[in-house]
Amino acid sequence: MSDLPATRRLGKSLVRALVALLSFALVLSGCTEIMDRALDAKEAETASIAGYGEIRTYLDARLDEAPKDILDWEPATRRDRVDALMISGGGAGGAFSVGVLSAWSVMKTRPRFDVVTGVSTGALIAPFAFLGSAYDDTLVHLYTSGVAEELARSKRAGGLFGPSLLRADPLRRMVEQFITPAILRQVAAEHCKGRRLLVLTTNLDTQRAVVWNMGAIATSGRPDALRLFQDIMVASASIPGVYPSVMIKAESGGRHFEEMHSDGGSASQVLMLPQALLTSSHRLGPTKRAAVNFYVIINNALMPEFAKTPDKTLSVVARAFSIFVKSQTQSALTALYNYSKLTGARFHLASIDVQVPYSMLDPFNTGYMRAVYNLGYAELMAGTLWRDSPVFR
Repeated sequence: MSDLPATRRLGKSLVRALVALLSFALVLSGCTEIMDRALDAKEAETASIAGYGEIRTYLDARLDEAPKDILDWEPATRRDRVDALMISGGGAGGAFSVGVLSAWSVMKTRPRFDVVTGVSTGALIAPFAFLGSAYDDTLVHLYTSGVAEELARSKRAGGLFGPSLLRADPLRRMVEQFITPAILRQVAAEHCKGRRLLVLTTNLDTQRAVVWNMGAIATSGRPDALRLFQDIMVASASIPGVYPSVMIKAESGGRHFEEMHSDGGSASQVLMLPQALLTSSHRLGPTKRAAVNFYVIINNALMPEFAKTPDKTLSVVARAFSIFVKSQTQSALTALYNYSKLTGARFHLASIDVQVPYSMLDPFNTGYMRAVYNLGYAELMAGTLWRDSPVFR
């Protein structure tokens, strides 16, 4: 465990960063000239990753803007069934998903998912969930051994007026240690079988959520594919202002520049379906009779959690931010549930339904992570985990 007073000081700095960023964003955006970036919205929105095909799309894209090579995106493993796993953001709460997956493996009822999506901490979990039970031990180590506490120990000089409060080094090292060439090859092999792995980032310049087809990247054969795969995972898990954004090289009209990508959770806590699809009656699956199952794991509490909020700026901002995240997630789940009812898909929802003590002052506390891991594990084993509707109380 880390030194608690030092951790609390760092936690307070994290909250102060959120306050300062909200306060100064307009001023700084108007005063800073940025080189080697998209010149305007048109150039930014027509950008692609040089040397790759259609490896990404926008979450808010219209149905007629779907990738032309749609077969590289839609699952194509079975004609009678589609099982999709969607893992949310939630920081240390990602241990809840790990507990669920571990117990599912023990019960021997875990599906071989046709689609796995991840956002933020869910993006870090998603490749291993995609590859199956053989990687449960890796996830348990990452989320319960205490190594995650290193992510909050890398304070950056420059504080609030630098690119971020913390350095990316620990997060980058963790991703590079576990996302190896062997993992990339395995993801590529599963993609070729028709399974799909998708991760969400937020393009801060365009203010749009970007969906990345990680299997298409893995099968590209390009020498920089592993680096791009890792960059996307780091970006999706990089809380704006707390960790630095990840610059990803792109091109449009022959001009090369960099895009600024950050936490996918800034746009959506869960990567479900394109927004245009949620408001349509288009049914997923290779046939109209295919059984579709949506398994959504929320690494946060959805029910109200009572706490006496101190009447201080940092405490009020932190509390309001947590309410915003909860409300955003509830709205997204309601949309997916309504789509499921319209199209006949089966809706399965899991979330942290017990109030587990947590403090933003100690964001990767091992005790908290073990507690929510045990909660997810126990509820899956007991058969009390899944709900078939988005009830938030």
